[in-house]
Amino acid sequence: MAVPLADDHDSEAELEHIELDLLLEAIHRRYGYDFRGYARASLRRRLWRRADLEGLRSLSGLQELILYDPHSMERLLGDLSINVTEMFRDPGFHGALRDRVLPLIRTHPFIRIWVAGCSTGEEVMSIAIMLREQELLGRALIYATDIDAEVLAQARTGTFALDRIQGYTRNYQATGGTSAFSSYYTVTGGRAVFDPGLLSDVVFAQHNLASDRSFNEFHLVVCRNVLIYFGRELQDRVLTLFDESLARRGVLALGRKETLRGTAIEDRYEALIEAERIYRRRT
Repeated sequence: MAVPLADDHDSEAELEHIELDLLLEAIHRRYGYDFRGYARASLRRRLWRRADLEGLRSLSGLQELILYDPHSMERLLGDLSINVTEMFRDPGFHGALRDRVLPLIRTHPFIRIWVAGCSTGEEVMSIAIMLREQELLGRALIYATDIDAEVLAQARTGTFALDRIQGYTRNYQATGGTSAFSSYYTVTGGRAVFDPGLLSDVVFAQHNLASDRSFNEFHLVVCRNVLIYFGRELQDRVLTLFDESLARRGVLALGRKETLRGTAIEDRYEALIEAERIYRRRT
């Protein structure tokens, strides 16, 4: 008796699922980047976008390309990295950071802060400005990490497109900032070049949240709008990493669409400012 064939659409979906698994495994084994725990819907869209841009008709074709052409992997990494950011994004969060969090951690003689998924450095610069205004910059060290070497290179320059500065200025003012925002930068060649002293105590480094380990103990960990792109298992893995990296009574700051509710570390934290997703270790 002939075995009935599966529905064509279901068959194609299953084949694509296999191709996707093999592509992610190839990326991990060839380059060490682990995207296997990322949320599949967003990941699938980004992979197909890169395949289309490369003129390919399948994810298997994309797998072959990235295995033999490291430059194509660099292009793909740019697609898979989450680089939507701006200075003082969500002014309410940054106001809470200045008014509620910095007074808590300033009691330490030396402050260590980790900005995970720092992208092109807007969040790092925002925090550095707040630290200077609170006279804490000289005794703070910021570790700024991202999976993408290209965005880290941009972050190290401390420069941003001039056409974005007006929006950044409004955000800064909305946080309650009282200085002239223009005093922090000069204009050169269509870019705003920020005072290099703001980044003198910042360490930029590659770090893969999906696979790398804790590397220091911090009083504040900031990772905003990154976890939403991860699957639940990877979210728990990353949150456990942050928990292992925080000092006693340390503070963890997430994005507004992210929460500790229902996660592996929920019981270890209390909400410091729930509306802004700022939490503090109980012990």
